[in-house]
Amino acid sequence: MRRLGQWLWRIVTVFDWPLLGLLAMLAGLGMTIMYSAVGNTGGRFDDQLRNLMLALVAMWAVALVPPAWLRKFAVPFYVLGVILLLGVEFFGETSKGATRWLHLGVVRIQPSEMLKIAVPLMLAWYFHRNDQQLRIRDFLVAIVLLGIPFILIVKQPDLGTALLVLGTGFFVIYFGGLSFKLLVPVTVIGIAVLAVVVVNEDALCEPGVDWVVLHEYQKHRVCTLLNPGSDPLGKGFHTIQSMIAIGSGGLYGKGYMQGTQTHLDFIPERTTDFVLAVFAEEFGLYGCIMLLVLYLLLILRGLVIAWQADTQFGRLLAGALSMMFFIYVFVNVGMVTGVLPVVGVPLPFLSYGGTALLTLGIACGILMSISRHRETSD
Repeated sequence: MRRLGQWLWRIVTVFDWPLLGLLAMLAGLGMTIMYSAVGNTGGRFDDQLRNLMLALVAMWAVALVPPAWLRKFAVPFYVLGVILLLGVEFFGETSKGATRWLHLGVVRIQPSEMLKIAVPLMLAWYFHRNDQQLRIRDFLVAIVLLGIPFILIVKQPDLGTALLVLGTGFFVIYFGGLSFKLLVPVTVIGIAVLAVVVVNEDALCEPGVDWVVLHEYQKHRVCTLLNPGSDPLGKGFHTIQSMIAIGSGGLYGKGYMQGTQTHLDFIPERTTDFVLAVFAEEFGLYGCIMLLVLYLLLILRGLVIAWQADTQFGRLLAGALSMMFFIYVFVNVGMVTGVLPVVGVPLPFLSYGGTALLTLGIACGILMSISRHRETSD
């Protein structure tokens, strides 16, 4: 009986209750809007409920693992992820023009999802190990560690996941001590390139113009972003219908399950990438503000956990994973509102998807592990 009590106490105390409360509210909203969005898409609501339960179990299991153990597994987990990415490069399965899956005989996996966790783990371990004597060389090594999986994922091609891996890894490097002054020239170059693309849109978006660094479909996504009306029934259809749904929601929305764009099947991918358009049409601007406030509180809670962590590893990892949620939300909202190209990034805890939910659950579990376990910096 005493052992049972100790086991139950361990289950209860492993949770970070502010974080768990925010996750519960987001998950509740997610299942509510999923019920409206599924329409005639079979058993997706039941599947999403199962995916959510699996993500919560994964979160609890990871939360039980002390950060010291996570640090020990950082290198092998990263190496395994890179090896699997190389396996995708040479032996991967191609579907809809992309090679992202690897069949291991009994199961088919998407290794790029692993790297969303493996890259910040590896970089946090590296900076923790070299915390006392950081030099330019250490930052160059970190950039290489980040660049290898980023390039392999871009080649699949999977630009959305690649950007998430790049962004999360960048925040580890930045929090690790990268000077802000070094980012100024990169920012200036990025703004200059963007200005050139906008000014020369007509010429650059002509058929046959090769952008070299981007695949043809990625070029079309950028061109469609600049002018959705250029192909309203093709490449621009997603963006146009999404903006119509958001605009028709107004301040208060049309009411739950009353969205015409949703239930007349005008919104493509309404259960995955564009679920926010469904939410905005039914709950309006005020509903969207409430949702964004919940995400903001989630990110802030993660940053508080990072600030309170007692090792460099915990601080860097918690900070990077918190900013990963920011990247998810920023990119998805930008896609749905027509501010950013469509790159296939889901909205955390609202979009349908098992792998993405599992990754988010593991990330939250790591945050809880850092919050609840204390270790001596070594």
